[in-house]
Parts: sequence; C-alpha cells; structure tokens
Amino acid sequence: MRDRVGRAAWIAGVAQFFVCHGLAESAWARPYSWARNNISDLGNARCAWQAEPEPRYVCSPRHALMNTSFVTVGLLLVAGVALTGSLWRRGSAAVLCRVLLAGAGVGFVLVGSAPADVHENQHVLGAVLIMVTGNTGLLLTGFVLADGVPRLLRWGSAVLGGVALVAFGLFLSHHYPGLGMGGMERVAVLPLLVWTAASGLHGLIRGGTVRTP
Repeated sequence: MRDRVGRAAWIAGVAQFFVCHGLAESAWARPYSWARNNISDLGNARCAWQAEPEPRYVCSPRHALMNTSFVTVGLLLVAGVALTGSLWRRGSAAVLCRVLLAGAGVGFVLVGSAPADVHENQHVLGAVLIMVTGNTGLLLTGFVLADGVPRLLRWGSAVLGGVALVAFGLFLSHHYPGLGMGGMERVAVLPLLVWTAASGLHGLIRGGTVRTP
C-alpha cells in the first residue's frame, strides 16, 4: 500500500503541475512562450521587464497558483521517493540516489516559496537542486532500481538524466540550439517529472516491484 500511495503521489504531483502550468500561462495578456519564457516566469509576483538570462516582459496574473503548484509537486516528489521502497535496491547507493531525487523535491518547494523576482538567491538555489541534484539522481537511478523494474524505465532514467544534465550545461552557457531559452530549460527540468509519472503509472497498472535483496 505504501508503494502504491508513493506512485500515486508522483502521478498527482506531475498532473497538477501541467494543469496549473496551462492555467497560469493562459492568463497572460502577452502570449506566454515555451521557447522564450522560463518556467519560473509563471511564478513571478510582479509585472516587469526581465533582462536575464534573455530579455522578455513577464506578467503572470496567476503567479500564486503556479507557485502553489511548484510547492505541491515538490512535496509529492519527496513523498513518492520516501514511500516507493520496493522500487529500489537495498544499499548505500540506492539511499544516495533517493536523497538526490528528494533534493529536487526540496528545490521545487524553494522555487515556489521564493519567486525569482522576490527572493532571487533562494529561487536560484531551488533551481540548482532541481537541475543538478535531481538530474544526477535521475542519471544514477538506472543503476539502483530493483531487478523487477522494466528495462525501459531503468535505462530510460539514465538517458533522461544524462540529457537533462547536458541541457542544464547548455542553458547556463546561453546555448539554446533551436529551442530557445525556455525550451532548453524545459529539457533540463521536465525529464525528472516525465520519469516519475511514467514510473508511477507503470507501478499502479502492473502492480508493485519485488525488491532486490
């Protein structure tokens, strides 16, 4: 039951994130762009011209909704990591991996509780936890999942984590080949959410995983 609750938490967290993302972006008078705007722009508390990392005007009427969503997905990510014990091997490597993934959850909470235009340093710390700590954990996940986990989820996590870390490096260096700033940031952020949702759905549909001794 704990395992199913954890997987359901992952699914619920990701689902509400995308629903709130859609609702928040739909309220923009000047159209929101997945290529030109950061995800965090949806949570900015004030309407203003932003110069970094790329010039753009930000005005998000539903910023409170988006920030609540950030906090919610973070809490549910941590809950899922804590409750899905059968998904992981035993041992220190698996514990480290789960701590790193939980760190991404903490990052989402920080991002939501500290909008970028209000508490920039705290917001940046949260973003780093998501894109560095979380994606490192995602990369390592493929090597510490229980033997009963399907190969697609196992190696998919490693591939997604690697791609996300590369995307984060490109985002930091202001290289966005064909994707724009917002698109590259999404490649660095969304793989973790995609993997947790996929893992949660598989577990609920197919049943729990037998933990490796």
